[in-house]
Amino acid sequence: MFKNIFGSSSEGSSPSKVNWHDLTKVSDLDALVAESTEKPVLIFKHSTRCSVSRMVLKQFENGFTAEDSITPYFLDLLNHRDVSNAIADRFGVYHQSPQLLVIKDGKAIFDASHESIDASDLKQFV
Repeated sequence: MFKNIFGSSSEGSSPSKVNWHDLTKVSDLDALVAESTEKPVLIFKHSTRCSVSRMVLKQFENGFTAEDSITPYFLDLLNHRDVSNAIADRFGVYHQSPQLLVIKDGKAIFDASHESIDASDLKQFV
């Protein structure tokens, strides 16, 4: 029953329509910051063990339409907690999961977490 409501982390789900760029190393943040001077980037921090995070991710992916205007980065924070910690330090944001950050000109200009994450909020940054 719960699998039908929340899904399962091992189930085969339909592929995402978002062309995610994986964040797997702290050094990836330098490239992301440089890219943010040309066009905004977003970071979606996701916990693969959390049903709330999974639900928010799916809702975000279903509503995301700004692919041409903002580059989406995905962080599996359970496998890359060091990157998550570096994000918190570098951009001055408190760690949460799920969490969405928008980076422009090397600075975090927006962050949201949990049910406050909404893909339509991105329109104001593109």
